[in-house]
Amino acid sequence: MIRRAFQDTPEGAIHYATAGEGPPVLLLHQTPRSWDEYRDVIPILARERRVIAMDTIGYGDSHKPARRCGIEDYARGAIALLDALGIGTTAVVGHHTGAVIAMELAAAYPERIERLVLSASPWLDAAAREARKGRAIVDHVEEKPDGTHVAELWQQRQRFYPKDRPDLLHRFVGDALKAGEKLKEGHEACSNYRMEERIGRIRCPTLVTCGTEDPFSYPKMEIVARHIPGSRVEPIRGGSVAVVDEMPEAFAALVLRFLKEGC
Repeated sequence: MIRRAFQDTPEGAIHYATAGEGPPVLLLHQTPRSWDEYRDVIPILARERRVIAMDTIGYGDSHKPARRCGIEDYARGAIALLDALGIGTTAVVGHHTGAVIAMELAAAYPERIERLVLSASPWLDAAAREARKGRAIVDHVEEKPDGTHVAELWQQRQRFYPKDRPDLLHRFVGDALKAGEKLKEGHEACSNYRMEERIGRIRCPTLVTCGTEDPFSYPKMEIVARHIPGSRVEPIRGGSVAVVDEMPEAFAALVLRFLKEGC
């Protein structure tokens, strides 16, 4: 059974979902989602693990700081939650923005991270940051009194989602609306993150994965892996940007196989 709770931390109140017993695994969602991205993955992982799926600060039901946050801020929020829950070391799984946060956790707090799964991580070096300058931020829509911005959000994401899964878009739009003014902040945080200076600090066993139909991250998957010594690459055939909630069984099975290697 999935239980949901709030935990007070120095970074504000953090909302999370948890289930299962055993070695912990922390799940980090993409922007602008919430723990709900892992809703169908949690029960599968919980058969063997203590699962904690948190809402990144600024998203879901977690505290929304007035300041603009960067990847380092999100990582501090994750560590604050682990500290408050009395978790010393953990495996970490991150998807899209969550993968970048997971990367920073492994780089900044190597003694806390046992194993790392980077799902659909972007590759962001100086050239990529320069290329992003002036581009429209994904998921950015102007709020309109007649509510048409909700349809804009749907239509922006629709081309990257499975055509026969409107339920996934319902879940995305719900989380996006809850994010409010923080809607695009996580994307901007990724664009500003100096990944090429941080990724080489990762020393824990790492799995790099991505859905093969993800146009943003799949072309960069091998590049990310090459920058992490000893990492392994395993794509998920047919998976889209929404591979976590689109293919929860395949995603969870891949994660569990990798985590078992550390037992």
